[in-house]
Amino acid sequence: MADMTDDIRDALEKQIADLKTEMAGIRKSVASRVNDAEDTFVEVKDRAKDAAHHMRHRAHAAADTIRDNPGTSATVLSATVILGFLAGLVVAGMREPGSHHRR
Repeated sequence: MADMTDDIRDALEKQIADLKTEMAGIRKSVASRVNDAEDTFVEVKDRAKDAAHHMRHRAHAAADTIRDNPGTSATVLSATVILGFLAGLVVAGMREPGSHHRR
């Protein structure tokens, strides 16, 4: 009976040792993935910061251009609105072929 108990104890101790080894490997893997995720986050954050700075700079440049050339800016804005309206009419006409809005 003592031999059987010792065999069970030895088997359990081996399983525990194997589990500890496996857990150590899992911890290392998780730590590596966390480090990779942190690096990716920092890279994305830096890119977003650069993009925001670039957009801010472009917005200031556009505002300066509009301020320096109000007549031209009004013409361009009006033309853009008219083109947008016409594009809307074309798209609306394409959605309902054969449909004419007459009253």
